[in-house]
Amino acid sequence: MDNQWVQPPRSGRAAKPRQTGITMLLDKGLSLADTRALLELSSPFIDLIKLSFGTTALYPPEILKQKIALAAEYQVALYPGGTFFELHYWQGESGRYFNQLRRLGLHWVEISDGSIDLPMNERSKAISEAREAGLEVITEVGKKSLLRQPDEAVLAAQAERDLEQGARWVIVEARESGHGVGIYDEQGKIVPEKLSLLAQALPPQRVIWEAPLKNQQAELINQFGPNVNLGNIPPSESMALEALRLGLRSDTWKTAHLTKIGVL
Repeated sequence: MDNQWVQPPRSGRAAKPRQTGITMLLDKGLSLADTRALLELSSPFIDLIKLSFGTTALYPPEILKQKIALAAEYQVALYPGGTFFELHYWQGESGRYFNQLRRLGLHWVEISDGSIDLPMNERSKAISEAREAGLEVITEVGKKSLLRQPDEAVLAAQAERDLEQGARWVIVEARESGHGVGIYDEQGKIVPEKLSLLAQALPPQRVIWEAPLKNQQAELINQFGPNVNLGNIPPSESMALEALRLGLRSDTWKTAHLTKIGVL
């Protein structure tokens, strides 16, 4: 941040290109014009844009190509959500899927098993095949169903294996709602014990916490600092999240102030 205004209360925010402090947005169908407007204003604050669900298949091919090129122009990585991989795996076409992404000019893929059962050896194989196809891999741990949630030890072990297999980042599932999944209870509040177990087991720079709600974002920033990796951010909230990271909103400014004066 370089302008004539107040010095942000929180310092040390990493600049792009960055490996930590990642912000991943969830794009549920932004038009090309809306994508351009978003990037013109907020691209310094955005690292990844996930095309949610299976929406990649619904774009007119020429629009999709333009959208990919536009994101690359602003140094933002565009990639399909893990559900799209799961659909291709279910149909026995994950290899063709990886190659198609490369032909489109995409450089990232998400591998997950939020809706399917993906044996450990098949998950490792998919990560290897994606990397051999020239793709950077992001994986996601956790199930989308409230009734099928693995415990934190299982999630941590899976994330560790993914990183060992060559995943760049591992996302901790929270869905779009941020309620009752992953580290959140049914009201969307962080469960401290769940967060603590995962945070202690995994390298912080390699984990992206899905945090679609403001209270979740603020708590994670207050606990881990401005360069915590956050995902599933609504596009309209990209600048608001950056304000949280910098302490330019009361939710994180108060904590920065109390830390400075030795109260925290």
